[in-house]
Amino acid sequence: MGTCQPDAEHDHKHGEEGHDHDHGSGDKDSHQKIIRLSDEAVKEEGIEVSPVGPGTLQISVSLPGEVAINADRMAHIVPRLGGIVREVRKKAGDTVRAGEVMAVMESRELAEAKAKYLAALKRLELAKSNYTRFETLWKKEAIPEKQYLEFKNALDEAEIERDSAEQKLRALGFLQEFLQKLSKEPADSLARYEIEAPFDGTVIHRHMSLGEMLKEDADSFVVADLNSVWVNIHVYPKDLSHVREGQQVIISTGNGIPDTQGTIEYVEPVVGDKTRAAVARVVLPNPEKKWRPGLFVTAKVVVESVDVPVLVPKTALKTIEGKPVAFVREDEGFEPRTVKTGKSDASHVEIVAGLQAGEWFASDGSFLLKAEAGKGEAGHEH
Repeated sequence: MGTCQPDAEHDHKHGEEGHDHDHGSGDKDSHQKIIRLSDEAVKEEGIEVSPVGPGTLQISVSLPGEVAINADRMAHIVPRLGGIVREVRKKAGDTVRAGEVMAVMESRELAEAKAKYLAALKRLELAKSNYTRFETLWKKEAIPEKQYLEFKNALDEAEIERDSAEQKLRALGFLQEFLQKLSKEPADSLARYEIEAPFDGTVIHRHMSLGEMLKEDADSFVVADLNSVWVNIHVYPKDLSHVREGQQVIISTGNGIPDTQGTIEYVEPVVGDKTRAAVARVVLPNPEKKWRPGLFVTAKVVVESVDVPVLVPKTALKTIEGKPVAFVREDEGFEPRTVKTGKSDASHVEIVAGLQAGEWFASDGSFLLKAEAGKGEAGHEH
């Protein structure tokens, strides 16, 4: 493995001759002794060298948030009619398919509605038959018009009665396909009412037990599609002017779940009375169900992109004697150079003095260089 050492001779000459070439800092103390390191040693130590140049800072603010159920994909299921629970097939945590039966009720109200509809169909059938027969007789002038009109009115009334009974069943969620099969349904099943899943999802809550008497407005199940979730970010007044729809957000939990990126889709126009914060919402895909509703998260919202003339990774800077130092590549090694920093984001920092475009610096793996620079300082003091 290659070795490196501070160039004391270079340091001595440098001190005698002064700073004939400025690297952008204007500070004589910014130039220090060269740390000799061969190309082979640079490679062996894993030191990465990059050119000094411009870049873009992603200025962000960190805000608290919480994973929540996507309310657009959540359903509170009510039976729409009263009855006794006869079967319970699903519990909290179970997955369901659209149309799958979750529970079965016995409802007197439903039995009466079905019976009324079936009776209306029978009366309509009879009214149609009578009307057809007496219409023929009236056209042959075998009966007076008044008698014909009586049967026509009876047909109209039967149709109205059928429509009314049908609308009652439709209001309870029964579609045309069900109504067409109803006449073939056994009489002892008229009171049977099946509660079905509205879409593919997961049972979040169940609010019924076997034998329980449910009212028509009872919340029997809560079902949610967890393939996507909301992240509700709490934005306090001091940050409201920086947060808007369309901004990129990095979501993290610190619980072993990899960070993920999303976009703010909605910002509440009001501040909550209790929280004193507005909510910014991100919709996250969640096919693996890793993002569980209720998890607390940290959201880094990118509020500004800033172009700067000199940008380096934070890993490139080391603190020596309380000052930030970059290691500039020279022909014979690396020169520790004190720099002045400006704005920064999570991974990069602006250099406002100390580095110039066209120079090369150790962008990563500079721990060895810092150690050698420290040895040189100790030797100089003694």
